[in-house]
Amino acid sequence: MNKALGTHIMVELSDCNAQILSDVDKVASILVAAAKAANAEVLQTAFHRFSPQGVSGIVVIAESHLSIHTWPEYGYAAMDIYTCGEKTEPWKACRFAAAEFQARQMLTTEVRRGMPDENGTYSHIVGKRSNGLLPGAKNRKLSVVR
Repeated sequence: MNKALGTHIMVELSDCNAQILSDVDKVASILVAAAKAANAEVLQTAFHRFSPQGVSGIVVIAESHLSIHTWPEYGYAAMDIYTCGEKTEPWKACRFAAAEFQARQMLTTEVRRGMPDENGTYSHIVGKRSNGLLPGAKNRKLSVVR
């Protein structure tokens, strides 16, 4: 089996701390720290606080990106963690951020991206491959964050 060029984790965080989700500086520092927890090299950041609440932002890393949009009024955050290469550990970033946002529940979907076929055409796999689960793959996994 060919290796994926990247791992993309889509994350739904529920029952988060609304004050944290409203604080643009705190959200930015959590995502930067999450990138570092994943052994990624941070290149740039861009974050914006909406009025009256909510934050959107991205951390550009040498290995791709981490992004977020928050809805403090619902205690909800949507994150994307996309990393490429051998040295990054995107699941560490995912768990770190969930804990820092004080999420009580986390739903994740992992997508293996950049999967070449025998003709050199690239596609993706959502959590599975033809002969069973990918090692460490998560597909729509709901977990309680402690």
